[in-house]
Amino acid sequence: MQYKNKLFINGEWLEGSSKETFNVLNPASEEIITAVASADVNDAKKAIDAAESAFKEWSKTSPRDRSVILKHAYELFMNKIEDFAELITIENGKAYADAKGEALYSAEFFRWYSEEAVRANGQISQAPATGARIVVQYKPIGISVLVTPWNYPAAMGTRKIAPAIAAGCPVIIKPASETPLTMLELMPLLEEAGVPKGLLSVLPSRNTSKLVDHLLHDPRVRLVSFTGSTEVGRKLLKVAADQVLKTSMELGGNAPLIIFDDADINIAIEGALVAKMRNLGEACTAANRIYVHEDIAQEFKSKFSVRMGALKVGNGLDKSVDVGPLVNAETRDKVKYFVDDALSKGAELCVGGQTIEGPGFYYPPTVLFNVSDDSECLNDEIFGPVAAIQTFKDTEEVITRANNTEYGLVAYVFTEDMKKGMQVCERLDYGMVGLNRGLVSDPAAPFGGTKQSGLGREGGHEGMLEFMEAQYISAIW
Repeated sequence: MQYKNKLFINGEWLEGSSKETFNVLNPASEEIITAVASADVNDAKKAIDAAESAFKEWSKTSPRDRSVILKHAYELFMNKIEDFAELITIENGKAYADAKGEALYSAEFFRWYSEEAVRANGQISQAPATGARIVVQYKPIGISVLVTPWNYPAAMGTRKIAPAIAAGCPVIIKPASETPLTMLELMPLLEEAGVPKGLLSVLPSRNTSKLVDHLLHDPRVRLVSFTGSTEVGRKLLKVAADQVLKTSMELGGNAPLIIFDDADINIAIEGALVAKMRNLGEACTAANRIYVHEDIAQEFKSKFSVRMGALKVGNGLDKSVDVGPLVNAETRDKVKYFVDDALSKGAELCVGGQTIEGPGFYYPPTVLFNVSDDSECLNDEIFGPVAAIQTFKDTEEVITRANNTEYGLVAYVFTEDMKKGMQVCERLDYGMVGLNRGLVSDPAAPFGGTKQSGLGREGGHEGMLEFMEAQYISAIW
């Protein structure tokens, strides 16, 4: 495979002003895939200049024209699904089935926003006091900086790019240095779809902090959209405050998964498996705290451990593999630390728990039971294939425990009593809840959290409005 490994600015592939590069590793083998150009502040200025020029014309295009381009992008992406799945697996490590699922999910944002592009509807009303007409319309906000994470190298980009294009905005993308290749590979496809030069730039860099700081202090930039840790999100919010930038933040999670005694045990097991092991646990939506009613806890522990233990670990390019390597050594070592800490505090090891020797950043699917409240894994994102199980007695207790976190991204509830299920969902302080299912992500739905899990929403109609400003005109006629 020939990899795109240069900066993409104004429709051109550039080595970068500094001529510096950094290596991208294959997590399955720890071998270098390629060396990628590293952007600096001079490259950032070029990207902003190009975006400013492109915006003048793109903001004038009709919603239908944007819609047609996005639909074409969807079709082109679907024609290359297998190629993108393979590339995602190579640079991220996730199993091929997971990578293909991400690729399909990524493509869907282009289709969804091709349909939403024509629906930025305003309104006309009459002021009750004066009789003046109140005209409200939505306009593109302008140059937007997108900072994307390594765990979903395609989807976290398209989830931002598609609504930005639909709204009429140019974007500058800073992909994670661990996984920049997928986003670079997307650029020729979008050019072929009809996106004009300058509207999209991709700036991989090892000097992320300095680069992003420069971008966010340029007065021409109007929005920053970030997906990543809460810690980094807080820092970006402080930087964004200097220019009073609009911010969209999808940050960390500490998802509870609650299984009541009346749940269908088989549905709960499969749902928990998806919620925990999608992307091998390297997801902000991953079930981090699993609460099982004490009356069914032993049955759940036994059956769930069997399912986790049966998952095949290996190189994700092998299509029979269920669990690939973690993205890097740091992530693997952090997962190991969480497991060792929980075991030292009395947790029962049901399956897994042993680091896999040899090349690659592998860690086996692991189940821990009766994890103590003071275990580190309950207070921080595990971000790996480790299920931490606790028990509970009653509804009030488990709701209190589930809400006892600074995060509020997603929660999961399993019960056959739909009335109780909806009542519990409404009392959980989370932006999203999966009821009897372990998957909530959908391009048609507003993705986002409460508390320290972020600001704003991605996906749905709300996702396009993040890239728009409401303008009110007071008129008499």
